[in-house]
Amino acid sequence: MFSTLKPQVDTIISQQKTALNDKLLAICQLLETTIPHYNWVGFYFKNGDKNELKLGPYVGEPTDHDIIPFGKGICGQVAISNKNFVVADVAAQDNYIACSITVKAEIVIPIFVNGENMGQIDIDSNTPDPFTEADERFLEFVCAKVSALLEA
Repeated sequence: MFSTLKPQVDTIISQQKTALNDKLLAICQLLETTIPHYNWVGFYFKNGDKNELKLGPYVGEPTDHDIIPFGKGICGQVAISNKNFVVADVAAQDNYIACSITVKAEIVIPIFVNGENMGQIDIDSNTPDPFTEADERFLEFVCAKVSALLEA
């Protein structure tokens, strides 16, 4: 499945006349509609010079979490650790910000621009423990493509 999605991500990224946020939203839509266990897909980006993340384009249930301080929740922890964070069971996480009672698992992959963590892709799943190493590698691919867009 992921191998067929990579060229579609490349196509979205390479659209010259499409605005950045429209490309990011198109990626969210592609992933959410194509991958059954991706129930909320969105991007968070560093909010200027502040130690917080700001919600960017996303697809899924509306969220109150427009701003997430560094260190808070899974996204905030990734902003500090600079490492992928795969949560098989959100109920087992002490530092978890609940977006919806239906969410069972989460995966967050950082986006680096010139070596600096500038944002992340965040995916919630209503399926317990659905994320594999293949999800992680595919989302790293997506983040690398988004990084190239942000560097441009």
